[in-house]
Amino acid sequence: MNNNQDTLERGSYGKLLLTLCVPAIVIMLVTVVYNMADIFFIGRTKNEDMIAAVSLCSPMFSILSGLGTLFGSGGCTSVSLALGRGDRKRVQNISALCFYGALILGGIFTVLVLCLLSPVCRVLGANSATLRFTQDYLRIIAIGAPVILFSNVYMNLIRADGAAGQSMIANLAGTATNIVLDPIFILILHMGVTGAAIATVLGNIVSAAVILRYCSKNTYYSFRPGDVSMRRDVSLPVVTLGLPMAFSTILMSVSHMFSNNLMMGYGSAAMSAQSVAGKINMLISMTAMGLCIGMQPAISYSYARGDSRRTGEIIRKTALTSVVMGSVLTVACFIFRDRLILAFIESREVLELGRFMLTASLAMGPFYGLYQLCTTYLQATGQAGYATFASLLNKGVIFLPVLFALHSAYELRGIACTAPVTDALSLVAAFWLCRLAARQGEHRLVSVLDS
Repeated sequence: MNNNQDTLERGSYGKLLLTLCVPAIVIMLVTVVYNMADIFFIGRTKNEDMIAAVSLCSPMFSILSGLGTLFGSGGCTSVSLALGRGDRKRVQNISALCFYGALILGGIFTVLVLCLLSPVCRVLGANSATLRFTQDYLRIIAIGAPVILFSNVYMNLIRADGAAGQSMIANLAGTATNIVLDPIFILILHMGVTGAAIATVLGNIVSAAVILRYCSKNTYYSFRPGDVSMRRDVSLPVVTLGLPMAFSTILMSVSHMFSNNLMMGYGSAAMSAQSVAGKINMLISMTAMGLCIGMQPAISYSYARGDSRRTGEIIRKTALTSVVMGSVLTVACFIFRDRLILAFIESREVLELGRFMLTASLAMGPFYGLYQLCTTYLQATGQAGYATFASLLNKGVIFLPVLFALHSAYELRGIACTAPVTDALSLVAAFWLCRLAARQGEHRLVSVLDS
């Protein structure tokens, strides 16, 4: 048993938090910085149409991430469960399947987007003022899709044996590259949104290189075509366990397309304000996600070993930690909201709109982690059906009716309030699904869920 597996099996909660969650949280915060970098430096041009264009492309980037999550999250959970059972050969089969799956999906994404570039941009909500910028940005992202997918998949996959630090290093390397190149391409070479997209792709190439270097020294992971297995006991768990987060991410992208189309009816300033508010709120949501995703291998590992006491302890303490962290970050974002908004773009109109949008989005900040923990818990214990249903509720089934209802009643302010209302309703539904799963005897953690 290596040190990583020993930590998963016997490490204290504090050690799990330090070795698994801190790197995952850093990765998520780095992802926030990664997402903020393009908007921040494009904001220096004071061109609201460019900011709006990058924001309009974010659903397509999220769809790409969702495709990566299919193999990354599903593969991570499957590898963790396999390691818990001591099945090293299955780990090789899973990792090879995820590698080639990522490359194939990336290639399909590239071809489809480049062939349908203009119609896709129109569907995203681009108008005459933003169409050219939207096309320029999305074209480069589409070309880089295979490497973006690979880096996303394997940054998740290598966390399965507790090597969260290596995943963090790969993410940091890519983000640092993006942040260094953004001002050079956007402000010095005056490449605008095209420069921002190129910097994003090059950052992912650097991350991929770091991951490949780590995997080449680790016998768990395989890139050999001969290790690819389409047996049901290998491929089906990867796909079904990856579906919850993949569905969640892709549905979120589709929902945001509708939201962006409605928001563009109020002009580029409104779209920019929503984008800035969303980026700031990511500090809270991505921290909560990092905490829960980071703890996922420990939950899967202890569950696979039949250790319900340890599984329950991890869930209880993670719930408390998520509420405390969410509350602190929510208060900080509210107090400094004006400074945070103006850091992106110095526009009085964007500031006035952004104040309300950010305040509304912070309403569920302290409790967002509980929803994320519910879905992670269901997924980590192999209950893909429940986890998928929870994700469908949050990102589509609840979001879209709430969006149209609130927009009809309150127009612009209704759009801004859609996310927190959806999160509150989804938390109630996800908690109910966890209780239902426990009562049906799929695991014995009723007391945990009642705590």
